[in-house]
Amino acid sequence: MKIGVLALQGAVSEHIDMLKKAGADSAVPVRKEEEIASVDGLVIPGGESTTMGRLIKAFNLEDVIRRRVSEGMPVYGTCAGMILLASRIEGYDQFKFGFIDLTIVRNAFGRQVDSKEIDLNVKGFDTPFHAIFIRAPVGKEPGENVEVLSEVPEGIVFARQENVLVSAFHPELGQDLRVHKYFLDMVRKFLKNREVL
Repeated sequence: MKIGVLALQGAVSEHIDMLKKAGADSAVPVRKEEEIASVDGLVIPGGESTTMGRLIKAFNLEDVIRRRVSEGMPVYGTCAGMILLASRIEGYDQFKFGFIDLTIVRNAFGRQVDSKEIDLNVKGFDTPFHAIFIRAPVGKEPGENVEVLSEVPEGIVFARQENVLVSAFHPELGQDLRVHKYFLDMVRKFLKNREVL
């Protein structure tokens, strides 16, 4: 199981470390089309979503990401990655993939000084997950195929639609491996189904 972390911006090495600790056979930075074509799952980390969208276009990565996700490859977006994977972004006309039927509110908690840490109740987790939010978005108006995994009064902060997982928080900055393990379970199921086919 080989996981790629899109290495255009954000906490790339932190995601790689967490993925390896969570049980990935290999976790590598990716920024070329052929690299994305070779992985079994993809993480799109935080950063600045407008800049990341421009870089995805500049590096000619949009088509390969769209193709791999349409083939069922799991993708996980944190913070800016969540914005890029969503269908709608309130008040902004910017690049987005539209893979998950959510409306995103950018900077929902305020500016960087308003960053916070919250113990979240997460669907399927026995105990709360200590989540770190940095200039975080939230989701709202989920489509009927979106499974809301966690939400706060401001909106949805963890959600899944089929092979697409998004979180407004940064699990790679903490010590709890459960979110990365959840994503790796999605990748294992994808690989198992591919073997059956």
